This record gives sequence, C-alpha cells and structure tokens, in this order.
Amino acid sequence: MGPPAFAHAFLEHATPAVGSEVASAPKELDLSYTEPVEVLFCHVAVTDAHGASVADGKPVGRNSNQTLVVPLKPLTPGTYRVEWHVVSVDTHKTEGHFMFTIKP
Repeated sequence: MGPPAFAHAFLEHATPAVGSEVASAPKELDLSYTEPVEVLFCHVAVTDAHGASVADGKPVGRNSNQTLVVPLKPLTPGTYRVEWHVVSVDTHKTEGHFMFTIKP
C-alpha cells in the first residue's frame, strides 16, 4: 500500500504564521502546501492596510515546488493580508487568505 494521495494542495503552514504577530519584518513569505504546486499557475498577493502590494517579485518554488517563496519589500509595523491561489500538480485549484501583523 502506497502513501495517501491528496486531491488538492492545501496550505500546511506559513512563515510568518497565519494570524501571527511578529517582532521584526520578514524579507520573504513562505507558503508550504500539502503537495507540490504548478508555480507558473499560482498567484500570491501580499498587501498592506491600504491595499498596496508589498510583494517584491513573483512566487518562486522550493522544496520540489511544495513551498512558494514570495520576496517582500521592506515592511513597516502594521497588518498585512495574504491571498493565495494555487494549482496542484494534479490540476486542482485551491485558494485562501490570512493576515499577519508586524509589531511596532
């Protein structure tokens, strides 16, 4: 019997973590999924409280494309929203959103 097969790529964990408050501004956002994703068909938006994009480039795949890494512009204290849309290697689409806060 082989390992279980997933039907969709679900967000397993993020750095900064979902709903977290961090002491210092991250230089990148890491999103790890339950299975590899098709990087070219994935979209990650990171915005500040005014809706302005703070991503500093497109997502890059790591860990056999099971992790998306998004470089970030220099961030200031405040709350940030992350919206992600991914396509798994088996072509299923999933999406979600969360927030994280940088402490003053």
